[in-house]
Amino acid sequence: MRRLKLVLTSLDSSVYYSFMGHPLYQELRDRAHELARALPRPSFYSEHASQVRRAEESLASHEFILRCRTYLDESLLECAHGLCHCEAVARDAGTIVLIEAERSNMSSPDRERLFTTSIIAGLLHDIKRREQDHAVRGSIEAEKILSRLGMDLRERQYIADAIRNHEAFQETFERDDAAGQLVSDALYDADKFRWGPENFTTTLWLMVESHHTPPESLHRTFKEKMKGIERIKETFRTDTGKRFGPEFIDQGITIGNAIYDEMSELLKRSR
Repeated sequence: MRRLKLVLTSLDSSVYYSFMGHPLYQELRDRAHELARALPRPSFYSEHASQVRRAEESLASHEFILRCRTYLDESLLECAHGLCHCEAVARDAGTIVLIEAERSNMSSPDRERLFTTSIIAGLLHDIKRREQDHAVRGSIEAEKILSRLGMDLRERQYIADAIRNHEAFQETFERDDAAGQLVSDALYDADKFRWGPENFTTTLWLMVESHHTPPESLHRTFKEKMKGIERIKETFRTDTGKRFGPEFIDQGITIGNAIYDEMSELLKRSR
């Protein structure tokens, strides 16, 4: 932190931000990564390592999943919800479905079908993230893509409904069958896992950079947004999400609170 503090004492902060591209954010991002490395890996990944590996393998090799992936143009995705985000959600959604299916003694064919369906839902869930009502628009676009690719109508509907339902604190469309509801709930929970450490090591900094958010503006709204993240803990939908999701959120909050304190100190010294 010493280099930043020395610069801020010798330059007007507005000039420094203008010409150096918000180095305060680089310092805070580095600190967020340091804090994340000091935390244990979320237990979801250690307790269900074999299911996670299966999801990763399917993402890398399943022919139909790879065909769906070709529709994800990084240049058209919203910066903070790009390909890496979509693949992480797809992996975790598939993992959740495997866990839930095994617990319910679901038949192997049904388990495999929903596993693949949930991964595709994760891949496509933010395909319209740049647009207003992105969940609704994304569900429509995903249905068009999957129809073009020849996917079965029932699985297409599962995915479209799941994408429509993936936003927090919004009215949801409830399915009348357990299989479709599992795909929808798994997508939601996997997407909300991203509000843990990943939000503070990656997503936040991509967003402030994309929107050219001044540090003072981020600082002013930070605490209120942290309250919203805290509320996510009560919204997980599957048994797996309810068990492991709060750990993700608590780790994110730990990092976020430390980042806020550090940002407060740096801004105070820059005045």
